[in-house]
Amino acid sequence: MEWIIKTLQNAPELAIFLTLATGFAIGRIKIKGFSLGPVTGVLLMGVLVGQLNIVISPTVKSTFFLIFLFAVGYSVGPQFVQGLKKEGLPQIAFAAIVCVACLAVAWVAALIAGFDIGNAAGLLAGANTISAVIGVATDTINQLSIDTAQKQQYINQIPVAYAVTYIFGTAGTAWFLASIGPKILSKNIVQDTKDYEATLGGALNDNDASMEDAYDGTTFRAIKVTSDYFDEPRTIGDVEKMLVNKDWPVYIERIRPLNGDIIQEPTLDIIINKGDHIVLNGPIETLLIDENFIGEEVADTELLDFRVESLRVIVTNKKIIGKTLYSFKKHKERHGVVLRKMHRGKANIPLLKNIRFQRGDVLEVEGRKSDVDRFVKYIGYAERPTNITDLLYVGLGIFIGGILGSLTVRAGNVPLSLSASGGVLIMGIIFGWLRSRRPTFGAVPEPAIWLMNNLGLNVFIAVVGISAGPDFIAGLKASGVSLFIAGIFVSIVPMLIGLLLGKYVFKFHPAITLGACAGARTTTAALGAIQDSLKSKVPALSYTTTYAVGNTLLIIWGVVIVLLMS
Repeated sequence: MEWIIKTLQNAPELAIFLTLATGFAIGRIKIKGFSLGPVTGVLLMGVLVGQLNIVISPTVKSTFFLIFLFAVGYSVGPQFVQGLKKEGLPQIAFAAIVCVACLAVAWVAALIAGFDIGNAAGLLAGANTISAVIGVATDTINQLSIDTAQKQQYINQIPVAYAVTYIFGTAGTAWFLASIGPKILSKNIVQDTKDYEATLGGALNDNDASMEDAYDGTTFRAIKVTSDYFDEPRTIGDVEKMLVNKDWPVYIERIRPLNGDIIQEPTLDIIINKGDHIVLNGPIETLLIDENFIGEEVADTELLDFRVESLRVIVTNKKIIGKTLYSFKKHKERHGVVLRKMHRGKANIPLLKNIRFQRGDVLEVEGRKSDVDRFVKYIGYAERPTNITDLLYVGLGIFIGGILGSLTVRAGNVPLSLSASGGVLIMGIIFGWLRSRRPTFGAVPEPAIWLMNNLGLNVFIAVVGISAGPDFIAGLKASGVSLFIAGIFVSIVPMLIGLLLGKYVFKFHPAITLGACAGARTTTAALGAIQDSLKSKVPALSYTTTYAVGNTLLIIWGVVIVLLMS
């Protein structure tokens, strides 16, 4: 054991990886459906490893934190800028007010409880589950005109307050928004949400398949033509027109004539006769209905043995931005292509008829390569699978953001600055938005974003925990109970304010209000709980814009809370 301790002290980088591994293991443990999550798990294990008096260069912490912040900004950039347009302004205003409430309530609670700068910053970070505040507040504290020992004391108290308040910040917020929120907003919110779905082109009752369910079930089926409709020869164009008028688009992909070879890529003028075998492509629910109009399913494996392409497409074409999904029902450019899923930022958007396209939306599509290529060329840019990250773009963004954020204006003895971390976050938003405008450069694949987010944040948290380890227990004993109580107050009050704002001031639909509250507080766990409670994904429609605003403002509040308390 002594050899292991000395090795970790001499090679502190090994202590970081030990903390990551054990922290993720602890974070995965679930008790009655609740888990600490990786960030809190890593922090607690960092504190434990930190008892061994391991010294780690602060440069390591800063480097990984900047990588994390750029990834955050890059991923929310398109939604943040999109929200600045006229139709997104109410949600922008809502999120901004809720975020101001988060800051104000944390500040007032810190003043009433007599907390110092470090505990106040940790309270804001943990109760609002915004881990990045730890780094931003640390940078700001280091700029204060106080002695080094006092700075270090404040910095070491931040993770203590964060750990104590984070648990209720996550679980408590999800419980409040999913259980109490619906009762505040509506007497029968589940039915209200179903009615709202109907206005968006969704199902009117439980027996109808929603657009989302149908699209998720896309498939190919081989059918033998036996219907009386084909007593007269019909063209593919005639058949597809007949089918699309009955439900959502179904396409004829291949034909095996009764006496002839397989037609690989039939055109709309090809004739279909009784007895031919055809391959239909479309939502499973629609195909089951269409069998009645065409014939019976057959096991023609050779006819079904052809290649299709599944692809993610970024929406960039100005002509379709603002158009509804339903408007694409018969669009010629879409022929042969089925929409499977739609992503907007971190949320999966329900594929309802009246949902409108926004720039930067990502569509998952499927069809023959020739059809998919035509559709992609019209709608935007293909996000083809790649493992190459444009590190020139990433490095330049972090550098420019850090330089601009480091500019400081002093008001007396108080430095006013975004800090390098705040500047990198803002530059990440700008670079993410530029990527959505011109997807031909600046590619950062989704797995790379995930790694930058998770590795960047958790290495930073690991170093924070290890560095604060020796003082953590003393800080917990001194302020643990009062921090936990303050954390409940700081977590719940802004959410209550948000519910009342949405209901009486902005007059949002209840489901939209709940999604906006979860987004403004950047709590994905709460969004999932809300969707389960409402039995609908409608709250995701307001989550994306408010999440982008919340993720930006709450991180910047790390600077503001330090300045207010100082």
